[in-house]
Amino acid sequence: MDDHEDLLKVGELAKRTGLTVRTLHHYDELGLLTPSRRSATPSGPGYRLYAAADIDRLTRILLLKGLGLSLDEIGKLLDGDGLPLGRALALQIERLREEIGRQSRLLRRLEALAVRVESASGASVDDLTETMEMMTMYEKHFTPEQLETLERRRETLGEEQILAAEKEWPELIAKVRAAMERGTDPASPDVQALAARWSELVEMFTGGDPAMAASVRRVYQNEPFARQRTGLDPEIMEYVARANSAGRQGER
Repeated sequence: MDDHEDLLKVGELAKRTGLTVRTLHHYDELGLLTPSRRSATPSGPGYRLYAAADIDRLTRILLLKGLGLSLDEIGKLLDGDGLPLGRALALQIERLREEIGRQSRLLRRLEALAVRVESASGASVDDLTETMEMMTMYEKHFTPEQLETLERRRETLGEEQILAAEKEWPELIAKVRAAMERGTDPASPDVQALAARWSELVEMFTGGDPAMAASVRRVYQNEPFARQRTGLDPEIMEYVARANSAGRQGER
């Protein structure tokens, strides 16, 4: 190294790059950006001193960080012992696509929620919070493709029909529960009519897709909040299943 080369102290480099001294110290601790020299002092290690090659490496680090790569990925790329750059970029592109998809779904949900708040008199923050929590639970149990399908179905059906169905669900559940608690035979005409309407609403939501229906069941099997909010406990689900089974047998 040229002894006459201009070297920058850590504070000077931080000022030039807009980074904090703490960040540069962190990069050094990780071995991501180790200064070429340290000033000699009688009491121990002196100031970190950065040469032109260090600044060039930092420029590369910031560029790759701006692309969304992690510090670990950046270090492996720069040191040549990680994924090839093309593969790393392809992975990051996929991550960004997934994030854009999540943000797009969130935007559509917020737009739908805004319509609901405007159309529902007395809508509260609690209503909004509960709705958002239900949406978060669906994210856990539905694949990204299923979520996209749900969004397309919502657009096809229209917000007015969706709102009407959501209003009908608790009324239908209450009627089915009342029949169950009275001990009404699931094969009776009254319960069969309720079960048929139940199936129609499920069909509206899932489009008849068995995988979508299975994801719905997982939500209510694994999320106590969903059961509490809707009243769809295992007993009522079993009662409806018995009604459906009786209906199929009656068709034979």
